[in-house]
Amino acid sequence: MTVQILTTPVAVLADKKDEPAWMLDLRTRAWRFFEEIPWPTGTEETWRRTKLTGFHLEDYTPLAGDNPSAGLHEETAKALAEVESIGSLAIEDGVARVRELDPALSRRGVILCALDAAVREHPDLVQKYFGSVVAVDENKFSALNYALWNSGTFVYVPRNVIVDKPLQVVIRQSTGRSAGYHHTIVVAEEGAAVTLVEDFLGADEGMTDSTVELIAGPNSQLHYLHLQNLATTAWNFGTQRMRLERDATLRHFIGSWGSRLSKNWINMELVGQGSTGELLGLYFPSGRQHLDHHTNQLHKAPHATSDLLFKGALKDRARAVYQGYIKVYSGAQKTNAYQANRNLMLSKQARADSIPGLEIEADDVRCTHGATAGQIPDEYIFYLMARGIDRTNAERMIVQGFFEEVLNRIPVEGVRNKLETEIARKLGL
Repeated sequence: MTVQILTTPVAVLADKKDEPAWMLDLRTRAWRFFEEIPWPTGTEETWRRTKLTGFHLEDYTPLAGDNPSAGLHEETAKALAEVESIGSLAIEDGVARVRELDPALSRRGVILCALDAAVREHPDLVQKYFGSVVAVDENKFSALNYALWNSGTFVYVPRNVIVDKPLQVVIRQSTGRSAGYHHTIVVAEEGAAVTLVEDFLGADEGMTDSTVELIAGPNSQLHYLHLQNLATTAWNFGTQRMRLERDATLRHFIGSWGSRLSKNWINMELVGQGSTGELLGLYFPSGRQHLDHHTNQLHKAPHATSDLLFKGALKDRARAVYQGYIKVYSGAQKTNAYQANRNLMLSKQARADSIPGLEIEADDVRCTHGATAGQIPDEYIFYLMARGIDRTNAERMIVQGFFEEVLNRIPVEGVRNKLETEIARKLGL
């Protein structure tokens, strides 16, 4: 399938943003990869359970990034207020509206800014890390993002600098058949620590295609929380990859409760001895929403640990797909890897597909995986109702209790509160 969507050629886009020649070269190469990689037919293993019926890429025009705004949208402002942060960035329709960072952190070399600003203000850093984790040709949608990215987040924390409160970015897209291509880069150098919360909103009748690159240097701590609360008419595609070096600790969380259809590739690459990675997911589709998460825990170094826990509740005729894969490379002895996917079915019409997998090339490892799907047992409801709790609140308590294991591991209180509110909203409370 050949898709023609470039109303603005790559060269014009790069020139408009006043980008250096290396960025134009990368965009051009990415576009070539996009054209060469076959369009998903639904027969590929990664696409077999997620069909793109009704999606036509040529219908969506890339955001131009020059839409004037009288002020911050109330939805963006509300999201910013929900998390107590030490630095914030708001991007609406590709344009940075808010950029704030504690001056003490700026003096220590911490950077929080829009990616296009970073290309101009910190060109050497951006060139060093842009495309260093997610391959330009990792999949068709990552290639498209590299070619057409029109907004982005850049976070850099120098060696031994501790950012003790979260940084927050809100990305909002207006209604209309537009395409947002957001590219995030977070770098924690050796001994550094940082937490970033990214909130994706809006895109009613639109599409988003995001790429996230996380670099956790030696002995660093990096927490990344990706909140997807797009309109239920939005198409959403995302590629997220993280690299953990020696003794690094990285916690990655994705919360998915918006969009019409989401397809997410999430890859954790443990390349440093003694590194520890955690992948957490919470999803709650309803109506006819379709949410697909594909994860890889790639152990390439010895004495490394990874732990994955994805939990989802499904209502109405919603569908969730989870496909997880643990690979232990030769030489990665003393690996400890765990993977669990749990689904709570709140409707007989809902469907959850869970496909865990292992590939082990080392002989001294501990790897386990598991998946479950089931409805709320009638005796749970009966037990609570027998104590004077009505059915609606009984169901709410059970669902919130089901998610508690994930919620308790989220390091930002404002995010936990937001998620609890969304769970209640999904339950009609």
